[in-house]
Amino acid sequence: MAVYLDHAATAPLRREALEAMLPYLTEHFGNPSSIHAAGRRARLGLDEARETVAHLLGARPREIVFTAGGTEADNLAVKGVAWAGSARGRRIVTTAVEHKAVLHACSVLERFGFGVTYLPVDRYGMVDPDAVANAIDDHTTLVSVMYANNEVGTIQPIREIGSICRERRVLFHVDAVQAAGHLPLEVNELQVDLLSLAAHKVGGPKGVGALFVRHGTQLLPQQSGGSQERQRRAGTENVAGIAGFARALDLARADAEGEREPTRLAKMRDALLQGVTAIPGAEPTGHPERRLPSIASFVIDGVEGGDLVAALDLEGIATSTGSACTTGSADPSHVLLAMGYAPEKAHGSLRLSVGHGNAAEEMPGVVDAIGRVVERIRSVRPRQAAASA
Repeated sequence: MAVYLDHAATAPLRREALEAMLPYLTEHFGNPSSIHAAGRRARLGLDEARETVAHLLGARPREIVFTAGGTEADNLAVKGVAWAGSARGRRIVTTAVEHKAVLHACSVLERFGFGVTYLPVDRYGMVDPDAVANAIDDHTTLVSVMYANNEVGTIQPIREIGSICRERRVLFHVDAVQAAGHLPLEVNELQVDLLSLAAHKVGGPKGVGALFVRHGTQLLPQQSGGSQERQRRAGTENVAGIAGFARALDLARADAEGEREPTRLAKMRDALLQGVTAIPGAEPTGHPERRLPSIASFVIDGVEGGDLVAALDLEGIATSTGSACTTGSADPSHVLLAMGYAPEKAHGSLRLSVGHGNAAEEMPGVVDAIGRVVERIRSVRPRQAAASA
């Protein structure tokens, strides 16, 4: 068995995205800032990709800033808005379950005198819009809430929070990295001012991302150098990667808007949720209804998440304990801790994320393998404990 169930960490590069990239890796290799023919041809590819991404977001091309990934997009949004608006106020509101790109950016700002409110979430990882409203004061310049959680798949009430921020005249940033390809991204309907994306989550190349910045939003660049991206992000644009990103995002949007692919993914997700939960000591995490169609997540008693992932890898099944950005850390998931799970419980986390290349026929074998591996790990742990006593 060779089954890839870690699409939330990265999705395989789609063939169509690769084909879109190849011309800019070969004959159209010019620097898009150059004024000669080779540069102009590269610029044309860059402009076409920007128009595609803008159209998919219901935005204007000038509102799209290409970055080196979702992490840079989050940092540019959070730090860029905070510093640009620091004369008016130095307070930020976010949640305790955000991606580390947002949380660490906020932590850096705190060292420079900014105040950050980290809102709690319920057992399902959901933030209360009323809590957001109550946290906003006259000194708040930014609210940052992720669209869908990358570890447990919970979908946040973004439209409600966007309406609150619009009413209070506070800028609203949404990390939509995990939501892209699954949920609507029209920025005007969501009432967001900044929105982060990453190419490799939707079948594009790694090392490419984008930040939507609503026209008129004050943003202090976080990378100095040239005047690329309307002076908001210096550095020669990765034209090939951006072309692949635009193509992958377009395909992912088409899949999400159809009935077949979301239904297919949700059926596989539900099969995993039902099958793994039947294992004694296994508990699903995340919201039971408001969750991405692609993510099934659990805490399992009597196992360490890292041991479980390694053992499943030997079975030919690629999984994760949560965010790939924190894999290798000895600390339990900050998301699960914020959701109220005890540290010893959170250590036994497992995330299964399905995608374009998976088939429903794979899921029963995956569930059987997880059951066998959990039983084997549990049988070994008492002997290890006795040996070390």
